[in-house]
Amino acid sequence: MCTMINDDHCNPPASDKSAGRYPSDCEITQGLRDLARARQEESKSGKGYVWRACLPKAAPVKLLLLDVDGVLTDGTIIYTENNNEIKSFHTRDGLGIRLLREAGVAVGLITARRSEAVGRRALELSLEHVFQKVDNKLAVYEKLLAEQRLSPSEVAYMGDDWLDLSLLTRVGFSATVADGHPEVRERVHYVARNRGGRGAVREVCELIIEAKGMYQSLLEKYLGKD
Repeated sequence: MCTMINDDHCNPPASDKSAGRYPSDCEITQGLRDLARARQEESKSGKGYVWRACLPKAAPVKLLLLDVDGVLTDGTIIYTENNNEIKSFHTRDGLGIRLLREAGVAVGLITARRSEAVGRRALELSLEHVFQKVDNKLAVYEKLLAEQRLSPSEVAYMGDDWLDLSLLTRVGFSATVADGHPEVRERVHYVARNRGGRGAVREVCELIIEAKGMYQSLLEKYLGKD
């Protein structure tokens, strides 16, 4: 996990200290209320201590790699009578990927399975790197580093299970979904508030965008203010 950031809301102003004045009981109570209210708002938005502490790690990212099953989907696999495979993707994750690409960050998929649905989704999102039926994710990652001339600090990866650990422990910024395996949640920098296939990818995309200082400019573009 990223290191927590301390708050100093309750420290009396320097001017009060120098004057020998300390907060009254009412001021202390109000300060605690304000602090509790601020933390409650952070909790609602998801942008609390860990989010802010992860921003420096997310800022250098030039490539976000994603697992598919359990990250872009909820992990459920459905087979039809014709032996076709059905997967469900969330539109907010899709827009998050689009926004991240607008922020100048490339996005790719690395998955151990092969699915026509994944290929179609990758095509819809214009993803730069798509690797399916991968037995060794680490080998693909190292090949990408060499081909794209990237350092590990410039790559982020989001996975949810043991097959992802080799990458999650090597990239500059690692993340998982709220329902990721416990061993994974203990080893990543950021655990999303949302579950796999339910907006977790969008959350990480927004974190990287904010780390690059582009969140407000992109929002204003969609508000029609640019």
